[in-house]
Amino acid sequence: MRIALPGGEHVLREPVTWARPEGPARSRTVYAAAHVVADPLGDNTPGSRAAVDWEATLRFRHHLWSHGLRVADAMDTAQRNMGLDWAATRELIRRSATEAKAFGDPATLVACGAGTDQAPDARTLREVVAAYGEQIETVRDAGAGVIVMASRQLAAIARGPEDYHRVYGELLSQTDRPVILHWLGEMFDPLLAGYWGSRDVAEATASFLSLIHDHAARVDGVKVSLLDAEHEIGLREALPEGVRLYTGDDFNYPSLIRSGSHALLGIFDAIAPAAASALQALDAGDLGRYDAIMDPTVPLSRKIFEAPTYNYKTGIVFLAWLNGHQDAFSMVNGAQAARSLPHLAEVFRLADRAGLLADPELAVFRMRSLLAVNGL
Repeated sequence: MRIALPGGEHVLREPVTWARPEGPARSRTVYAAAHVVADPLGDNTPGSRAAVDWEATLRFRHHLWSHGLRVADAMDTAQRNMGLDWAATRELIRRSATEAKAFGDPATLVACGAGTDQAPDARTLREVVAAYGEQIETVRDAGAGVIVMASRQLAAIARGPEDYHRVYGELLSQTDRPVILHWLGEMFDPLLAGYWGSRDVAEATASFLSLIHDHAARVDGVKVSLLDAEHEIGLREALPEGVRLYTGDDFNYPSLIRSGSHALLGIFDAIAPAAASALQALDAGDLGRYDAIMDPTVPLSRKIFEAPTYNYKTGIVFLAWLNGHQDAFSMVNGAQAARSLPHLAEVFRLADRAGLLADPELAVFRMRSLLAVNGL
């Protein structure tokens, strides 16, 4: 099958049928950070309240669970701080945790982001703590695990490491079970520059590690999204025993997982079938097959996450649409317009080369429709 794309004609490979695993990976704990599906008939223009297609959103979580992956929900992949308002986020947390019961324990199968975005005008550390507390309580009441997200409000008012330690120390002292801490780099959100009290990564890392060592019993793991493999390995080795490193490096994840990192990745939303098969190979000690599956997904991921990195959600949703997981290529906050047509065409090519177009005829039909709408 052939398709004319910007940049030249593309000949599709034979489709790959990925076997569904019998259960989750044994050697690694793995979360796919999941996107939300916008209601194509809702008002999802920039600045409007999020209108979500709940049926399709939850159906996609079933897809991820069916491949043995856990779901990280209500995070940046779900457009937190980029269109998904707190009312929709609260509903997403409740619905995802309830839906997870069909597969097992929601506390195991889904972890949800708790932040401070419902309090954009927070001006004091006390107000930041209160905002965090409200969201953490929402996640716990739903029965899901807690991911403490980085806070734009805290980044804006913190004077140094001691303010981060004060806020996170108070939050961790109140948790009833270990949580995941998220360090989201400024390439994903420029308003988080200098998180943990310094723009110097070494100093910020020292602050972060000090906090974790002080509260190790209350920290399940840390999710690090800095796109720096060498830094991640050093941090992983410095963590207290029993605290996991969940890679958030969408550029270098195969080697990092191979060498010992667990994973909480936005790209796993798009490559779930291949990732699940690769993890099964890793469990079996078949590193050759692991590499053979994972390596072709890296060019795809690097394309989706290219600068400006925070627009990666567009590529994630684009692939979900091509693969029939949703009926429309539409996004909360109108974010489907955040990438160019040539960019999306290259995502199409790379997804095909990685064996990640489940139904090539459907994918070609939809891609041609998108091209036609754009005058091609």
